[in-house]
Amino acid sequence: MAGLTGMRTLSARGSIKPSDVAQSYAVRLMQHLVVPTFVLNPKREVVVWNRACERLTGVSASEVIGTRKHWRAFYQQKRFCVADLVALERPDLLNSLYPEFTVSAHGLGFSAENWCVMPKLGNQLYLTIDAGPIHDEDGRLIAVVETLRDMTDQKRAESALKALASSDGLTGLGNRRSFDQALSLEWARAQRTRSPLSLLLVDVDHFKLYNDLHGHQKGDDCLRAVASAMAAGLRPADVGARYGGEEFAVLMPDCGPDEALAAGERLRDTIASLGLLHGASETGPLVTLSIGVGTEVPVEGMNSDLLVARADQALYAAKRGGRDRVLSAERALSSFVEKAEGVPGAARKARRLLAR
Repeated sequence: MAGLTGMRTLSARGSIKPSDVAQSYAVRLMQHLVVPTFVLNPKREVVVWNRACERLTGVSASEVIGTRKHWRAFYQQKRFCVADLVALERPDLLNSLYPEFTVSAHGLGFSAENWCVMPKLGNQLYLTIDAGPIHDEDGRLIAVVETLRDMTDQKRAESALKALASSDGLTGLGNRRSFDQALSLEWARAQRTRSPLSLLLVDVDHFKLYNDLHGHQKGDDCLRAVASAMAAGLRPADVGARYGGEEFAVLMPDCGPDEALAAGERLRDTIASLGLLHGASETGPLVTLSIGVGTEVPVEGMNSDLLVARADQALYAAKRGGRDRVLSAERALSSFVEKAEGVPGAARKARRLLAR
C-alpha cells in the first residue's frame, strides 16, 4: 500500500518481523473501519485514507495518499487539521483553530469539534475529531491517527433547541432571558471599549383595551405585527426582544442618543403606517407605540440596571405625556426639572437626577 513502507521495519535478512505483520493487519483493519479515519506519517503525509473517510469527505484516497493535501477535504483555505497539530506537538494552536477542544491528560492526543466546509460535498458538516500519536519502542513518532464523527444532525438539533429556549414563542423575537444575557454581554463590551449603549423600551398603547375589544387572537396578531416591524428595522448588531406582555426592548450597541431616538421614531412611524385599527373609545383610531430611550457609556462601578431604569423612566414619561411618542431619558428628566421649578426641594432633587 502506497506510503506504508516507512511504517515497516525489515530485519537484516530482509524478512518481515512479527510486528510488521501486526502492523499490516492494523492498516487493513483501518481500511475497513466504519469510522472515518486517516493516518499521517511523521512528515505529515497521508499514508492511510480509509473508505469511510472517502464516503464522509467525497475525496478519494488516491487524491491525498503521499501528500499533505488532506486539509482540502475539509476546508477551502489551507490550514492545520488536528492530526497536524499532534504531529507538530502544537496544542497552543488549538484555540485559534477550533471553538471546542480538549488535550488528553498526558498531553499527546487532542480532541476538537467544529463546522467543516467540505468543498467536495458542497455542504457543511459538524465534525468531532480525535487525533493521537503512535510511537515506536524508542519513543519516536511513526504515525498520527485521526478519527472523525459526523455530528451535524445532533448539532443542528441542539442549535434548534437553544433557539427555541431563547426565543419568544409568539413573536419569534428573543425572550426576556436572552435579552438579559445580551444586555450583560453588551454592557461589559461597551465598558471595555467606552462606547455608547442604547436601549429602547417599547409599549403598545392601551393594549388591554385592544384585547378586551378585539379578543386575544387579534391581540396576538397585533403583537406579531409590532415584532415584525421591529425586527425589520434592526441593525445587524441590535438585539430585539419581547420584554414582557405588550412591552418590547431593543438593545443598540455603539449607538448614541440621537441615533437611538431616530430609530424609535422610525419604529413608531412604521406602526402608524400599518393602520392597525384600535377602536376603543378612550384611545385614538389606530394602534400606537410609546417608546422610552436610554443611553449610557458604561464606566467602572456602573451597573446595567441603570440603563434599564433610564429607558423605563423615559417610557413612563412618554405614557404620562399622552402616549404615541418617543422620549429620551434626558428629555424626560429635563421636563421634570422644568415642572419642579418653584416646588421647594423638588428642583434640587430633579437636577441631581439629571446630572447622574
